[in-house]
Amino acid sequence: MSDQQSSYVHGTSDIPLLGETVGGCFDRIVSQFPDNDALVVRHQNIRWSYRELQEQVDACAAGLIALGLEPSDRVGIWAPNTAEWVVTQFATAKAGLILVNINPAYRLSELEYALNTVGCKALITAPSLKSSNYIDMLWELIPELDSARPAELIAQRIPTLNTVIRLGDEPSRGMLNFSDIPGRAQPKHHDRLKELSAILQFDEPINIQFTSGTTGTPKAATLTHHNIVNNAYFVGRQMAFSDKDRLCVPVPMYHCFGMVLGTLCAFTHGAAAIFASESFDPHAVLETIEAERCTALHGVPTMFIAELDDPDFESFDLRSLRTGIMAGAPCPVELMKRVMAEMHLRQITIAYGMTETGPVSFQTTVDDPLDRRVETVGRVLPHIEIKIVDQDGRVVSLGTAGELKTRGYCVMPEYWNDPERTAAAIDRAHWIASGDIATLDEEGYCQIVGRIKDMLIRGGENIYPREIEEFLYQHPKIDQVEVIGVPDPKYGEEVCAWIKLREGESATEEEILAFCKGNIAHFKIPRYIRFVDSYPMTVTGKVQKYLMREQMAEELLSDKRQTA
Repeated sequence: MSDQQSSYVHGTSDIPLLGETVGGCFDRIVSQFPDNDALVVRHQNIRWSYRELQEQVDACAAGLIALGLEPSDRVGIWAPNTAEWVVTQFATAKAGLILVNINPAYRLSELEYALNTVGCKALITAPSLKSSNYIDMLWELIPELDSARPAELIAQRIPTLNTVIRLGDEPSRGMLNFSDIPGRAQPKHHDRLKELSAILQFDEPINIQFTSGTTGTPKAATLTHHNIVNNAYFVGRQMAFSDKDRLCVPVPMYHCFGMVLGTLCAFTHGAAAIFASESFDPHAVLETIEAERCTALHGVPTMFIAELDDPDFESFDLRSLRTGIMAGAPCPVELMKRVMAEMHLRQITIAYGMTETGPVSFQTTVDDPLDRRVETVGRVLPHIEIKIVDQDGRVVSLGTAGELKTRGYCVMPEYWNDPERTAAAIDRAHWIASGDIATLDEEGYCQIVGRIKDMLIRGGENIYPREIEEFLYQHPKIDQVEVIGVPDPKYGEEVCAWIKLREGESATEEEILAFCKGNIAHFKIPRYIRFVDSYPMTVTGKVQKYLMREQMAEELLSDKRQTA
């Protein structure tokens, strides 16, 4: 309920928090629904019941223990949506290991930073994805792999890493195959796994996800069992999930949207998690919904647009759909209406949160009216507190805009091994700052009205300008660069770079794009590049990015009118 005078709200519920680890929760659900479909991966022709998935998970967990991995060791995973990702997600949890999610779009510098920041001891990798050959990239980053014995790696650039495990059946120098891991386990390792189930605590870290900051280097948000088990469970309740539901998960597993709101959300309710393809393919999603009679579908707005725009959309029977989550970017009214009417998602929900809050703090319900689902991000989830404050940290009155802060079970304990940035984000009363400007109304519905910092969201991907600026500054011809987000009808926002060249230098857009390609993730590469002589500045010398955004928005609108 909301305080009638101030913008403070806490989610009350008769349903208590779950005091379980990820593994404990999973095993409990397996015992309740052993023969239910748990995981269906169509591109790998895999269909496992809960009992079958449990066998895969336990075998993998014992094998990881046999490799010498011990509780709290970090294990990276650099792969698209596969069955192995899910097995690893739950196997690491049961072995007490901390899973480190690595974006499949990462290039070498980003991968190296991620592995070293958290001290990964092992890395599980796909062989390739689209234009990225992960095996070749790893051999370049870690030349010692060429002559290393599997699981005995000594890498100069990543000194903590001693094991690289690859997916697929082909052998690669210095690497183990994922399918070999279970066979390494002996009875003592399975006994150790059973011991751990009684020892592991739900407040221990279980997952690290990288989220960039304005300082340019990604921060390692560290989540506990308690954070994500409960968030997944209560998000599922908002969608009225049961063991009869079948959730299509086209969002990436490396993100909270996939691994918490996807697989873990399904598994906390005995539902099925279904993958259509290793990375998003709208046609495959539609085929999967029809073939698997999916009842729920997740996605960012651009994914739903792509599905609706598929040339064969009308030929698919989507009547099994009921609910799901649209999140990651503002959801246009007309898109919501189309999704509800044409895709039969009459009970689709909107969710809001941040990686550091495991991730969801606000969500609409299956019976909220359309205007609430479109104009707001719903009401606060059970057992979570929200306050909206002014610049002095004082709670504002209802309807007044301010910064949204969150407190409760969902808040991460820290950024990994980074007390300074942890203290900057989480205050002594354990409120975490969102950086988002929001309002609350009398009924507790929240509206997100802006962002304090310059973060932009392109198709659901959070992009932080400073990170791109730091990279572009490495170009020998660039004197100054400022990166902003500009409106885009497809992706919500696109990356735009204003570049000031060094005196006497000249460059082309193509030259800058070639410099970016293969060195930073594709979604961070600027869509628009403008060469400028100066920037709009304040009297104190600060660049006024909001004026840059306004100018670019007008310029792009003018260009659109001229081509219309």
